[in-house]
Amino acid sequence: MDTILEVLNDFGQILPRPFETKYGWARRLKRFGQPRFERGVRHLENRGLIEVVRKNDKKFIKLTKKGQLEILLKKAKKPRSIKWDYKWRIVMFDIPEDSADKRDQLRLMLKVNGFKKLQASVYINPYPLNREAVIYLKQTGLIEFIRILRVEEMDDDWDLKKKFKLT
Repeated sequence: MDTILEVLNDFGQILPRPFETKYGWARRLKRFGQPRFERGVRHLENRGLIEVVRKNDKKFIKLTKKGQLEILLKKAKKPRSIKWDYKWRIVMFDIPEDSADKRDQLRLMLKVNGFKKLQASVYINPYPLNREAVIYLKQTGLIEFIRILRVEEMDDDWDLKKKFKLT
């Protein structure tokens, strides 16, 4: 179970379905297996992605801030089905050394979105960041250390076009 989304999908599989009898649901729940469910919960809890909350003698699973950010990071990957508009997107950042973990998160998010390193702390892509990536940057506080540029002209960009397979 690598990602929180996979585990949450598993949780969704065990919820009762519309018009399903309680017996049908019980059979499906038995196939899923209580140990598998508990193992998934413990795994996510140990990683700090969820917390188990007790309320009125019932247990609830609450997504932590770290879990929400991981989901946003996974959603931040955008499909490349759009046509290039002949503009380059450049992301420049200067994140303080005491926030090295946030800098690594930003680099990962940029790489997941297909950005390539142009120079130290400068990444480039022919396609814009998607909405989830921008939300992720705002919620993590990284947006204050970043500048996102849309460049219409660049000198001698044939090597970039080749790198992004635009020629």
